[in-house]
Amino acid sequence: MRAMNRTVSDVERRQMREDTPDFQVGDTVNVHVRVVEGEKERTQVFNGTVIGRRGAGTREMFTVRRIVQGEGVERTFPLQSPKLIKVEVAKRPRRVRRAKLHYLRQRVGKKTRLREKQPVKSE
Repeated sequence: MRAMNRTVSDVERRQMREDTPDFQVGDTVNVHVRVVEGEKERTQVFNGTVIGRRGAGTREMFTVRRIVQGEGVERTFPLQSPKLIKVEVAKRPRRVRRAKLHYLRQRVGKKTRLREKQPVKSE
């Protein structure tokens, strides 16, 4: 059994992407996704706050939430998917004290904002 787990992890390690970004729960991100409509292919950007990450290795996924026309919209993306072009971090919060930010689902308006980390001043 142990040898089988080792071979599965070796196969997973070879299939992992090298360009995975460093982002955490609470970050505001722009997720660029490849969308195929018929024969045309385009890039769609989904921006919002990361409210959760789960899984590990090739099965790792993250959930992004944003408000569109007063309605909350959430999308879950596989981190290792070939349809995921890139993830850009737009803002980082000062500190998040939860692993999952599902409590943001009950919040509306300015209450959904997380305090932003202050830039370091160099003199």
